[in-house]
Amino acid sequence: MTTQPSDAHRSVTIARTAPGTFRATNARGGTFDFGSGGDDQFTPVELLLTAIAGCTGIDVDIFTTRRSEPTRFEVVAEGDKLRDEHGNHMGPIDVTFRIAFPEGTDGDAARAVLPDAIQKSHERLCTVSRTVALPTEVTMHQAD
Repeated sequence: MTTQPSDAHRSVTIARTAPGTFRATNARGGTFDFGSGGDDQFTPVELLLTAIAGCTGIDVDIFTTRRSEPTRFEVVAEGDKLRDEHGNHMGPIDVTFRIAFPEGTDGDAARAVLPDAIQKSHERLCTVSRTVALPTEVTMHQAD
């Protein structure tokens, strides 16, 4: 019997491509370039905010678009980067949904489920924000 990899396991590999520039590659071969902030590429902190907004945005999109296509769909994640006795970290992160639906029965139905969809995403569905909110152990290793 062949053991299949777990569907729950996630992995990315980061490779340095130039000074201050890196490429992330996922297990499916997708890539994403980012940097240290010296140019217009996303920084790791911006990627964290993107991951939070993207994860919860996907959840909300699934719930609402079953009822109506939005006329506007934006999710903004923001917060302050702090340097204090705890080291470098983000302060409270605020996520704002700017979503509109067309007039009519379908739009009304989507608007009706929107608050619940946002709450469900925040309280249990969005893996990224749940991981940030919960005490999650992160370990660092140096390979030989």
